[in-house]
Amino acid sequence: MLATVLRALKISDLRSRILFTLAMIGVFRVGVHVPVPGVDTEIVQQMIGHGTLFSFLDVFAGGALAVFSIFAMGIIPYINASIIMQLLTIVVPKFEEWRKEGQEGRRKLTQITRYGTVVLAAIQAFGLSYAVRPAIIDPNPLSYAIIIITLTAGTAFLMWLGEHITEHGIGNGISLLIFAGIVSRLPLGVQRMFTFIAADVINILNLLALIVIGLVVIAAVVWIQEGQRRIPVQYAKRVVGRRLYGGQSTFIPMKVNTAGVIPVIFAVSVLAFPATVAQFWQHPLAQRFGEMFGYQTATYVIIQFLLIIFFTYFYTSIQFNPADVANNMKKAGGFIPGLRPGRPTAAYLQKVLMRITLVGSIFLATVAIMPNFIMTLTGIPNVYLGGTALLIVVGVALETMKQIEAHLVMRHYQGFIR
Repeated sequence: MLATVLRALKISDLRSRILFTLAMIGVFRVGVHVPVPGVDTEIVQQMIGHGTLFSFLDVFAGGALAVFSIFAMGIIPYINASIIMQLLTIVVPKFEEWRKEGQEGRRKLTQITRYGTVVLAAIQAFGLSYAVRPAIIDPNPLSYAIIIITLTAGTAFLMWLGEHITEHGIGNGISLLIFAGIVSRLPLGVQRMFTFIAADVINILNLLALIVIGLVVIAAVVWIQEGQRRIPVQYAKRVVGRRLYGGQSTFIPMKVNTAGVIPVIFAVSVLAFPATVAQFWQHPLAQRFGEMFGYQTATYVIIQFLLIIFFTYFYTSIQFNPADVANNMKKAGGFIPGLRPGRPTAAYLQKVLMRITLVGSIFLATVAIMPNFIMTLTGIPNVYLGGTALLIVVGVALETMKQIEAHLVMRHYQGFIR
């Protein structure tokens, strides 16, 4: 493993990409500690507390929300804007047309997503500044304006940072920023565990049980993420000029979890919005709504489970289109043994896709809600690296490793995967 990393660093292009990624993550971590002017961070930390929705969102922000830094909102407005754009792409014919235009069309959609991110960030910044109004040192319209502009600019900068990591670095920039935020809070979680042991809240056996369960879950996540159904494809022989082409057998790799960790991130972002908004008003109905959809409540867990399944199917349908795959196979002279090319092949691929996606979506949703059962089983309160965070960390690590693997294999080096 270490030898492979050293070989990767010897490749100038790959080395520059890795160093660029690390540098951008370093910029992100520095920005986390830059506070928003005019806010008492000690009061904000008291308001966030432990085990609340804000503390849960603080994990994804890498601790930026607790200190109310310029990156306090993290990248969640960008994720929400992306969800809205992907939904509109199906509904609005013009957006669907742009999506099929290739690079130019995707550039237009990306630009609209950026504008949407700024709008959503401004709305969320307004709500967040209202929520922490007791912590504002000098509450006046100018102070609120400065806080809203600073928070919105912080999210816009993170969006720019993530896009540049994707373009010039290794891995998906937005996912890596979330990954860096979660991992950065891991030492605090370890420290909290030792505090629980010292205070006799838990014992060593509880901690060992948590570690064993975590390792089993990590192995299961890797197994599902790498699992695939291979559909055999046969290409007919054909003569072009004086050469004979085709005749070989291959397969279509259909992943059990085509969507990766995107459904989990989408579900968390969607659920965070109504629960956060409910905390901005003191009306009894809003408070009741906030309690109903609060983090770790039964309603929250059930809706999160269903949303992850929905987003898994939704994102998989965007990533893999059985009709397009069947048409491309037909044009290339390929067919699945026992099936006619065209519509029967598309129907078969759709059937297989629905079945394996069901397995992947239920697995993702189960792992995401698992911390509630782990706390009951082990007796450990406030499990830090919960199912959602674990899925994101493992999924992003696998995807980044695959990109490094592709660079190594392309240059005839042995990669990570043996």
